[in-house]
Amino acid sequence: MHTASWHSVGMTLDECIKCNICTTYCPVAAVTDKFPGPKYAGPQAQRFRECGQLKSPDTSVDYCSACRVCNEVCPSGVRIAEINARAKAQIVADRGISLRNWFFGRNEKLGKLGSFAPRLANLGFHNPFSRYMAEKIMGVARHAPIPRWSTEGSFDAWFRRTPRLKSDKKVVYFHGCSTNYYEPQVGKAAVAVLEHLGYEVIVPPQNCCGLPMLNNGEFPAAEGLYRRNLAQLLPYADRGLPIVGTSVSCVLVLREEASEMLDIETDETERLKNALWDMSEWLRDLLERGELDTNFHELKMVLPYHVSCQARAHRMGRPSLDVMTLIPGLDLREGSARCCGLAGTYGYKAEKYEIAMKVGEEAFRFVRAQGADAHIVTSDSEICRWQLEHGTQKSCRAPIEIFAAAYGLYDLDDRKLLRAYGAGNAARLS
Repeated sequence: MHTASWHSVGMTLDECIKCNICTTYCPVAAVTDKFPGPKYAGPQAQRFRECGQLKSPDTSVDYCSACRVCNEVCPSGVRIAEINARAKAQIVADRGISLRNWFFGRNEKLGKLGSFAPRLANLGFHNPFSRYMAEKIMGVARHAPIPRWSTEGSFDAWFRRTPRLKSDKKVVYFHGCSTNYYEPQVGKAAVAVLEHLGYEVIVPPQNCCGLPMLNNGEFPAAEGLYRRNLAQLLPYADRGLPIVGTSVSCVLVLREEASEMLDIETDETERLKNALWDMSEWLRDLLERGELDTNFHELKMVLPYHVSCQARAHRMGRPSLDVMTLIPGLDLREGSARCCGLAGTYGYKAEKYEIAMKVGEEAFRFVRAQGADAHIVTSDSEICRWQLEHGTQKSCRAPIEIFAAAYGLYDLDDRKLLRAYGAGNAARLS
């Protein structure tokens, strides 16, 4: 545990005026009594801890889903979610980490292992018996939407064997674990769009962003991942190249959460932060500079859009909506649900699955209300997409897939690149 971490949130701790607005808006406290609310688990409990009346955080703080809604609504700017995350880290430092949470924190290793034999991995992780045993032995919720490994191979493997566009304009792509092992279609769509815009795409060596470890209180291990990513990405940032990501949560962690939570803010971390962009944010920036191709094909469809917690935490507005509104024929409908409920690894835990589903009902209702014409839903976060598919039985797509389809490069239903992309280059379509 980084002892300086408590000092860094102490500057906002005394700003708490005990108004209870955070608890009123908290989606978790609204559906369960197991979480006493952000104010009680966060600033109020921390005051007792600082004065020595509580030697260690109460375990009820573990029911905080880290959705950051409390941070958004706090009129005094108290960083409640960060206080709760550090309390979880203190629990791990004092008592150790469970096997399940240790397992959840290593999704990169798990993804890599399963990718060697994806069909076998899918069979092993998705049959009723193994799910039942995983719940009984490890506490992994048997009905939670665990993603399936791609049977077409990883994004990295596809990218390595794909001839690349060469250009003076270059962009660095951070794909994240989910795209690499579970949704390579998202990465393929991203490369298609970036090359369509005339950019040479660079995919450097990269690690898990560390978010699962941060959320489960493994701060030292998360710091190791962050420092490796810093070393691998900083040379590109120092060359003035934009680093864009299609996982909004990965970008958030690399841009601010990791360095702030781990108290390692330096000139190097600031330089990396300034180079990082969410993909939609970067496309919107191109639009504002008059450099975005807006010759979109018509997409005649109703498209519900769920705003993820991580996207709101970026404080960057709605870049996905700002660009998608330019697509002719697209009937965009923005939801107002506070959280999808899954919240990283939160909803995968047996004791929290029902809570996650109750929290997500607000988003599920919004999607259902759009009617049968809305057969596809979009959200910036892969976690939200998996949860929405689970709760509504609708297909979900990343915003970059919508953009790729609007450029005529991608089939939204089959999630495959079209022949128009890389004509005469069949390797791109494999």
